Amino acid sequence: MPKKRILTGYRPTGLLTLGHWFGNLLNMCELQEEFEAYYFVADWHALTSDWQDTHSIRRYTEEMVLDWIAAGIDPEKATIYRQSDVPEVAELTLYLTMVTPMTWLERVPSYKEQREQITEKDLSNAGFFLYPLLQAADIAIVKGDIVPVGEDQLPHLELTREVVRRFNGQYGDLLVEPAAKIAREGARVPGTDGRKMSKSYGNAIYLSESEDETSAKVMSMMTDPARKLKTDPGDPDICPLHQIHKLVGDEDVIAEFDSCCRDASCGCVAHKKKLIEDLNGYLRDFRERRAEMASRPDYAWEVLENGAARVRPAIDELMGQVRRAMHVDAG
Repeated sequence: MPKKRILTGYRPTGLLTLGHWFGNLLNMCELQEEFEAYYFVADWHALTSDWQDTHSIRRYTEEMVLDWIAAGIDPEKATIYRQSDVPEVAELTLYLTMVTPMTWLERVPSYKEQREQITEKDLSNAGFFLYPLLQAADIAIVKGDIVPVGEDQLPHLELTREVVRRFNGQYGDLLVEPAAKIAREGARVPGTDGRKMSKSYGNAIYLSESEDETSAKVMSMMTDPARKLKTDPGDPDICPLHQIHKLVGDEDVIAEFDSCCRDASCGCVAHKKKLIEDLNGYLRDFRERRAEMASRPDYAWEVLENGAARVRPAIDELMGQVRRAMHVDAG
């Protein structure tokens, strides 16, 4: 029996962080073994919110591909491609707008939430309003059977399912109605300031940064605010230093620092130095693989070109069927 096809993508709006690593990248590496994996760089999705400043999208596209492969995503097992290398995605998005009531888009929860919360960007553009349909086209055009989503993303996928059902009801059963796979919840990784790690907060540890850069960030990390002095007992459960160390360190070492933090028999500086050693050691193989790939000119673009070529036959077949069904084919 052929494997089910799974699809997921990332927007190239910045460098990937330790939060991405534990939040989703490790899951993607596992999913490529179980499914026919399609992983795409969603550069058009990046435009919907970052249309006023697009100069870094190409750079972050390349950086993302290097991160993915260095993390263990195998371009021989997973099809890795760039959204804009499949222009038919835009064509199918247009066709989907014809069958989608505006009220369906207006009720997408994240649309209103992001309009209210992201005040530093102008999200009044039609592209941002239509991004759920662009997302639906991403899935439908490769006949994605399964989409890994978090609980908060289920309304997006349900909209895709509704749009696909309406399109198929009008033009015939051409598009696959995707099913959700509730993604295994990755570890919550705190940033250097204790908030959730995010590049937008300026508190991120980036996968591709140097060991010296990681060291400097760890030394600047906040710890339990109650530990103003080395002699003050602390609470490891609320200390971001401990939360990150538990993800990369030896259990016995973690237990030792947990104990000595609570009775103030060790200080935060010593713990930071040990985290630096363990975190840099944990990422060392990844960073060496990434540096080797980055030294090969155009390696990431070759991967994307090969991936786009692999999806081409299926897309040509599907779009030929869609155009004929809608009577917009050239024949």
